[in-house]
Parts: sequence; structure tokens; C-alpha cells
Amino acid sequence: MANDTSYTVPLLINGKEVTTTTTFPVTSPSSHKQIWSGSSASLDDVKSAISAAQAAFLAWAKTKPSARRDIFLKAADIFSARAEEVGRYMEEETGSAPAFSSGFNVPLTAEMFKDVAGRCSTITGIIPTCAQEGTSALVVKEPYGVVLGIAPWNAPYILGVRSVLYALAAGNTCILKGSELSPRCFWAIGSVLTEAGLPAGALNVLYHRPEDAAQITTALIEHPAIKKVNFTGSTAVGRIVAQTAGKNLKPVLMELGGKASAIVLDDADLTKAATQCALGSFLHSGQICMATERILVHKAVKAQFIDAFKSAAEGIFGGNKPAPVLVQSANVDKNKRLISEAVKAGAQVVHGDHEQEEAHPETKEASKTRMRPIIVDGVNKDMELYHTESFGPSVSVIEIESEEEAVRIANDTDYGLSGAVFTEDLARGIRIARQIESGAVHINAMTVHDESNLPHGGAKMSGWGRFNGNWGIEEFLRLKTITYQE
Repeated sequence: MANDTSYTVPLLINGKEVTTTTTFPVTSPSSHKQIWSGSSASLDDVKSAISAAQAAFLAWAKTKPSARRDIFLKAADIFSARAEEVGRYMEEETGSAPAFSSGFNVPLTAEMFKDVAGRCSTITGIIPTCAQEGTSALVVKEPYGVVLGIAPWNAPYILGVRSVLYALAAGNTCILKGSELSPRCFWAIGSVLTEAGLPAGALNVLYHRPEDAAQITTALIEHPAIKKVNFTGSTAVGRIVAQTAGKNLKPVLMELGGKASAIVLDDADLTKAATQCALGSFLHSGQICMATERILVHKAVKAQFIDAFKSAAEGIFGGNKPAPVLVQSANVDKNKRLISEAVKAGAQVVHGDHEQEEAHPETKEASKTRMRPIIVDGVNKDMELYHTESFGPSVSVIEIESEEEAVRIANDTDYGLSGAVFTEDLARGIRIARQIESGAVHINAMTVHDESNLPHGGAKMSGWGRFNGNWGIEEFLRLKTITYQE
């Protein structure tokens, strides 16, 4: 696929691709060059997409589970067959390494289609026993109607598909609003499901110019036909989405930011802990909501761990490899600022150079979107780096002396999405995991973990509600009680 700046990524409305006259440029963060343009949805496009979803709802809600299953299984096959194509879109648009796009995102997305396909027939109601003689009841589960899913750029296939797949499996129809940074990835989701036989209007895909974000998003959330909203993205934007939905009394599922802590105890396998922390901190340049942001290391093993951690980071992400890419220069600037301020307040950079300007590997010109991993020791709660989600390739090391101190610091954050504990004592690991206020905690593995059969979501300012598995489908069903007299 050669880049073609004359190509415009279309919207998907009512089963048809719509190329708009108003467009926005899509620039690769790797090359800094425009690769194509994206169609920018208007308020009329919003109305058309919602009308299409409304019109498709009744028939889709009545579609038998086996028919939905077959569509999702076919989508899995098509997505896998197009793996090279869709992987390349993600690499071009987000700057991701092939290991993260084609090696992780693409196969997991295909697996999600398969997993949900197998769950379509598991939706069941119950028949309770009523207190009054002669009265019987049915409790049934029904789809909401039209669901709005808003998904980010950083893992567009996993996060884009899950924002609509569980809702579709439950019998809802959907609007998928994708990020303007990766429109072709979101287009691919609609393309695959359309090719798999999803009825026209059941899924509509929109994106828009950045300056239209507030207007388009508000119009979508406030439209009476939209019955539920799910949002994956930053806590700051999630707050606005939730407020808008709240004013309109609409339920929301929110998966927001994180400040994940990895706890390395005195009995940990330090080689394993170092490798997993390096992956958890620096995979996809740290641009993952579950990324390891703080490592709480027991005093007795701290020096050994830091040596092993630096070695692991250099081995996986350093050497002669090009500096990793971040999607926007603002992310690099934010990380450098947080680190510089922490250093001025007494922290020490023990790996990497936050003042270094990286060069493009081919042109050798300065690149504002590249940054190598940085490890900062001596971070404390008086520094902004301690509290703020960096969403980049920097990680803080904090010394601890006890389990209690580890739990206290791990919970000393507004966020609660993921965490990790490294110990050779499983009971100890579980004991600590149970005390951490987080949607997930992984023992002897990195904080970045997502699979289709495990519930995924957060606590505190990391959001509420759960994607994945049967929990994900239940999010998009509501209960109805029907009683009858004999």
C-alpha cells in the first residue's frame, strides 16, 4: 500500500461509504508526512448515521444468536486474512511498532470476534417465584437500542471493536466515533463487519476534524435515539462525556486513564520483574492506559532491581533500534516537562536522557515525536510526576520498606485501572492484590494485560463498567419485568 495523499478515508453510514467534501489531513507520526485525508462528519452525517441505526435496530434485535455468531466468526476470518493490510494502517497512523500492531492488536481483535461469537447464545432471562399466589413473572433482557461507542487511537482495533462488538452481540445497533488520528483503522472495522454480512445501518462509523469535536460529540450524546454511551480515552475528556450524558440522563461505560503501580517485593524474581516492568512501562512508548507508571521497589532489592531493569529496557528498546515513536509531539513535551520538574525537585534520571532530541532514523533530521525510555529514581508525592499520567516512555521508581507502605502508595492516586505485584509467595501476592483499588492486578506479570474472556475496566477516576466476556455483553442489556395473573 503506497501512501496516497489524494485518498480520503470515507465514513460508513447505512452500509455505504460516504466521502465528504470537508476533510482533515492524516499525518504519520513516524515520517511527519501526510499519508491520506479523512472524511469529516457533519451534523447532517450524524443525523443520517443515527437514523440508519434506528431503522436497523428492530430487525437486528430480532436476529437469532446463531446468525449474529456466524457474522462475527466470518469477521474474525476476514480480519485475520487482512492482517497485513490493517496492521500497516495502524503502523502508519499511530507510529506503533509491528510487534504491537500486527503482533498484538490484530490477533487479539480477531480473537475478540470469535470469543463474542461463542457468547451470543448465552443471553437468558429468568422466571422468579412471585410472592402472590397465582402471579407469575418473567425477567427478560433486552437491548437498549442505538449505542454510541467512542474509541481512541492508541489501540484502535481492540478498543474500537470492543466499543461496538458487545453492544451488537446484545442486539443493539451502533455508532462508532473513532479518533481523527487513525481514521483508516476505524474504517477497516466497519469494512470488515460489512464484508462479513452485518446488515446496513447496524454499525455506522464516523470521525471528524479536531475543531468539530465538541459539536459532533455533543450532538451524538444528546440525540434522543442514543440510549447508552461508552467511552475509552483520557479522564479529562471522559469527564466531559459523562457530564453531557448525565445532563441527558443516559447511562455510560467509561474506561479512562491510569497510573498503574508495579510492586516489586523483596522475594521477587528480579529478572522476571525487570523484564515485565520494562515491557509494561515502555511498550507502545508507554501510550497505553494500563502502562506501568510507578515501580515501588523494596529497599532490600532496589539496587539490584534497577540494574536489571536498566538492562532489560536497553535490551528490549535500546541498542541500535530507532527511538520509539509517540503519536504527537505534545506527548513528548509533556514527558520531558514532568521529568525536568522532578529532577529539579530532587529526583535522578538513572536511565536515558530526557534532554536529548532524537533524530529520524532515515533523514537524520530532528524528530519531535520520538523519545527513548527514561527511568527516574527518587520520585515522591511532592512532584507532579508522582500523580500525573505521563502516557509516555517514562517511569518512576519509588523505594518502599513494607507491604503496607507499598499498598498505601499504590492507592495514593486518583486512578485505578491496573497494577502488578512481583513476589514468589502467591498468598502474599493475592493478599496485596486484594488491597489495591484497581480494576485488575497481575501477579508476576506486567500491568498491561487484556484478553477477551476477562472483565476489563477501572475504579475511581479510571472509570466504571466492564468490557469483555459475558460482563461486556451484560453492559448493553437492560432488564424488563413482566408479570401475569393465572
